[in-house]
Amino acid sequence: MAVLAATTGGALSPPAAAQGETPSGQVEFPTHCLPPQEAGLPPADGPTTARITVDDPAPKVGDTVTVTYQVTRTPAVNPLGAELPADVLTPTGRILLGGAQGGEVTVVGPKRNDPVQAGAGLPAVTMTGTFTVTAQGGITLAPGGYTLHTSHLLDLDTACAVTGAPVSERLTASPPPATAGGTPTRANLRSVTLGAAYGNPGAKVKVTGAGFAPGAAVTVTGRAGAAETADRAAATADARGEVLAELAVTDRATTAVVAYEGTAWSAQAGSGPAAYTVIAAAPVGTQQVTAVVEPGALTMSQAGASITLGAVPYGEGGAAPGRIGTVTVKDARGGPAGWSLTGKVTDFTGPGGVRIPGASLSWTPSCTALAGGPSRCVAGSAGAVGPEGAVLASAPDAELAGGTFTIDARVTLTVPPYTPPGAYTAVLTLTLS
Repeated sequence: MAVLAATTGGALSPPAAAQGETPSGQVEFPTHCLPPQEAGLPPADGPTTARITVDDPAPKVGDTVTVTYQVTRTPAVNPLGAELPADVLTPTGRILLGGAQGGEVTVVGPKRNDPVQAGAGLPAVTMTGTFTVTAQGGITLAPGGYTLHTSHLLDLDTACAVTGAPVSERLTASPPPATAGGTPTRANLRSVTLGAAYGNPGAKVKVTGAGFAPGAAVTVTGRAGAAETADRAAATADARGEVLAELAVTDRATTAVVAYEGTAWSAQAGSGPAAYTVIAAAPVGTQQVTAVVEPGALTMSQAGASITLGAVPYGEGGAAPGRIGTVTVKDARGGPAGWSLTGKVTDFTGPGGVRIPGASLSWTPSCTALAGGPSRCVAGSAGAVGPEGAVLASAPDAELAGGTFTIDARVTLTVPPYTPPGAYTAVLTLTLS
């Protein structure tokens, strides 16, 4: 949001706007960790310290939200009688949804740890996953149970049970955006949950889907980034739009599972990805090297909080020129969806309540995609902005979208002749979706 100011016969120093955020809270709760039977160790009881964060605290119904579950302290210990090497620990867990929307979110972390001495506590871990917002209102997120899988010499699971963990994060979901006619668009509420977050090559995972068209043919498939893998199963949605399938995951490239109607996945007819990790025990004497590319978010920043337009002589009227602050859009989601940046402006208000219509403000946008990104940037059309709004820039859907983009625009306010002298201000709001 930016404040625009135009003057007739004088100068103006417009006010600046500020916006703040409240960080997510860290919580502590009792945990009962069961080491694998092969370890011959007693259960470990003690507190877990954790934090849950989301990439979008104010999503719309139908949006996909990425959640992160960070365990900074656990009572679980190294299950081996010897040192646990680096990068052999894979964490998985559950996040419990409450409030307006119930259910669970499966989260998985990369195989990334420092060496752990025999008998020492296991290190902090970070796990991520996604879920589709299906209900309007306040949604709470609380830590659930988690499993710490180690793959050195033997595949061993330390399962940590959680009871009554406090809420760590909250978000507020709003209705889907309205169409040009003023009615809400139909949100895509398709989603999938998995019976397991990891498995050996060839393991079968139970896939439960919801929000599909009743009776629709549904394809369940593995995915690596935006590309589908060789893992695939067919299912049919029941009368309630629910899907139940079993997917054999044999492709080691698979990092997530999606489901969709039609011939190919799309943001309109497909679910968001549910994280899954293929784990293969490395033979003794070798080391398995794993690199993880974690998805990010769609974000926007702008240089400056105000815009000052040029002065116009009293009596003559004419064009008051200026520029918006440069906008930087960063798309690090790693999916096929593009984005759109729109703007709308209020009427300009001056001395004594005199107004200049917002439709008198026009712009000429420009957009540049920085090198290295797969997406192209499309500048909006030159013309009036007004209270109804106009597109400033966009990036189209693609097989793999993303990148960093800089957007600018020259703006001009047409001031009528004999507009009373003084400062005239309006608010220009930019929205990224």
